[in-house]
Amino acid sequence: MAAGRRFVIGTAGHIDHGKTALVKALTGVDTDRWEEEKRRGITIDLGFAPLPLGPDLTASVVDVPGHEGFVRNMLAGATGIDVALLVVAADDGIMPQTEEHLAIVELLGIRRGIPVLTKTDLVDADWLELVRAEVIQRLSRSPIQWEAPVATSATTGAGLEELKVALRSAAAGLVDRPTADLFRLPIDRVFALAGAGTVVTGSTWSGTVRVGDMVQLLPVGREARVRSIEVHGQATEAAGPGRRTALALVGVDRSDLGRGQVAVTGPGWAATMVLDAGIELLADSARPLTARARVRVHLGTAEVLARVAQTGPIKAGERGRVRLVLEGPLVARGGDRFVLRSFSPVTTIGGGTVLDPYPNPTVRLTERRLSVGQDLSERFLAWTAEAGLSGLAEDQLAVRLGAPPLDVTQVIAAAGKGVIGSAGWWVSRGALASQVEHLVEVLEAYHRDRPLDPGMSLEALRAAVPESPPQAILDLLLDLGRRKQAFEIEGGSARRPGWQPVIAAGPDGALAVLSRRLREARWQIPTVAELERELSDVPIRPLLAHLVRVGGVEQIDQERYASSQALAEFRETLVTMLSEAGASGRATPAELRVRFGLTRKYLIPLLEWADRRGITRRDGDARVLVRLTRRDGDLGSSVSSA
Repeated sequence: MAAGRRFVIGTAGHIDHGKTALVKALTGVDTDRWEEEKRRGITIDLGFAPLPLGPDLTASVVDVPGHEGFVRNMLAGATGIDVALLVVAADDGIMPQTEEHLAIVELLGIRRGIPVLTKTDLVDADWLELVRAEVIQRLSRSPIQWEAPVATSATTGAGLEELKVALRSAAAGLVDRPTADLFRLPIDRVFALAGAGTVVTGSTWSGTVRVGDMVQLLPVGREARVRSIEVHGQATEAAGPGRRTALALVGVDRSDLGRGQVAVTGPGWAATMVLDAGIELLADSARPLTARARVRVHLGTAEVLARVAQTGPIKAGERGRVRLVLEGPLVARGGDRFVLRSFSPVTTIGGGTVLDPYPNPTVRLTERRLSVGQDLSERFLAWTAEAGLSGLAEDQLAVRLGAPPLDVTQVIAAAGKGVIGSAGWWVSRGALASQVEHLVEVLEAYHRDRPLDPGMSLEALRAAVPESPPQAILDLLLDLGRRKQAFEIEGGSARRPGWQPVIAAGPDGALAVLSRRLREARWQIPTVAELERELSDVPIRPLLAHLVRVGGVEQIDQERYASSQALAEFRETLVTMLSEAGASGRATPAELRVRFGLTRKYLIPLLEWADRRGITRRDGDARVLVRLTRRDGDLGSSVSSA
């Protein structure tokens, strides 16, 4: 452990085995703060004390309750500790809460520990050796790296210096937590202090916070400024990991906060209602863990109820993966360790590791490539594949992967060519390649339907991409398609490479033939079906759509297209006829049929067109002229705009 650094020690053990007395003997601080604790002689809530271990090393001690009724408080204190002190009274030996507390510190992934034999002044040497042997034998099966047991007496002071030596030895083997990580402080106490305002305390899990920083308070969703920082009563400008930290906050009321919430800085943090996790059940768990089982999830200082989902039965002593559907919001990070307790009766049944705090709800757990100890670049590749074109925001990865921001850069680099990134977004190369193929099909269909168009507008091409991806990913998609020569982009349109309009537009081409046919038809407008029979070698519908886009032809109903010039003439003639009909401006289709010399087949579609354009309106079986506010000289522009 680097010089001048701090670490967190946590006690664990059965009730009345002398944890609080040991802490007081080591530090001089009575961690039983409450009157009820002193009256009953048992620790109910968490207690804290500093422990100087030399000029360059200070520990923060968290004293936890040993009574089975306060295990939830013990769990809140056990999070974030670096070294566990497993306290075993020499006159009792290992007891039920000793086993549960040991299981908890193992499930939380604590790597270093010291077994402490207390009350040695109450037993003789032979008995002490029996208890020592029992403890050594039990801890030989533990994944924690335990120092040799230290025999102590809070009454006589025996063994306290030896314990401090063991603590310095354990601290030397600790790996420094990175100070450049995202800051996170699980809150275990909240109180108001005159002159300071709202104060929150906890063991700093990661990162560094400084006076003046803005912190997010989750899951309550508030933001506050750090007015001041203290570490065990000493003011400081910054606090890093491995410290008992108190933050005085501006901008939030004490009543808004409580144990179980967290103070964080940096991007990517959010409360979640679903976790994918790898879990292990204790060997003495009473029953298998099955889908729909209700459990208690203890993560950080929070306790949240949850339902187990998407898993087969996991038996006692076995490991497996589960999706936990939470009944309340929880702030989690990839790699977090947590403890599982049964809903009723409340006992510790196992624990686990967060594999993904924000799983994609459309992807079942059984379809996901997730496992404990998995290489993070492999996990990142799997997530980008799941995300498709939605991609992954880089600023969320430090939380989701559980890696410091600088390490995230290395994770992405290790993913190699499987991902492509731009403007803070990352997407699977396979997802982009698949979508390029889709856009090729879209362009080919566009060219078939619009053989005269030089290309499809980029706006329309982007709209053809499903999932509404971020703009940065859309740009990557179009760039990949262009580099793969799947399509060409020029100006504001896209086309297949080498695409040229395939129908001649000269005087003898199909376009000219169709335009001439419509002009000559004038008001005797043919249907599309009639045009297709008459001009069987011409793609009538695409050409009509093109003529509408460029002007000169207007669609008057589903099956008829007319020359714009003919429609202008029809309008002028119709207005004149109805104006000459007197003040009523009224005429029946029969009267108009005679005046125009048209059969009903041709006249009725034109009259309905005039109705839709606001030139006329139906009045019984007649048409009435709508009095226009335009002058007569505006009729041409009115027809064009119609």
